[in-house]
Amino acid sequence: SVYASTSDKIVESVPLPAVFTAPIRDDIVQFVHKEMAKNNRQAYAVNRLSGMKHSAASWGTGRAVARIPRVSASGTNAGGAGAFGNQCRGGRMFAPNKVFRKWHRKIN
Repeated sequence: SVYASTSDKIVESVPLPAVFTAPIRDDIVQFVHKEMAKNNRQAYAVNRLSGMKHSAASWGTGRAVARIPRVSASGTNAGGAGAFGNQCRGGRMFAPNKVFRKWHRKIN
């Protein structure tokens, strides 16, 4: 129905376009809803120097220990502990989170 701009009277009737009679696809609704939810996220990451703040060097081969860099400290329990690696206590993480990840989505 087409209404007059000055009153609530119906001026004429226009048939509804055929696109409005098409069934609603649940898979598209779910996809759009999921993609729109991603636009509310905030970027997060770790400091690029995290886990790399030790003075450490590898002991090389011939000492029957892994070739991971080791903390060069004496007089403390940290001396000789592995450093830098993702498998070491206090080491950096594997593939650290970055803020330049694709956080948001464009939806048509």
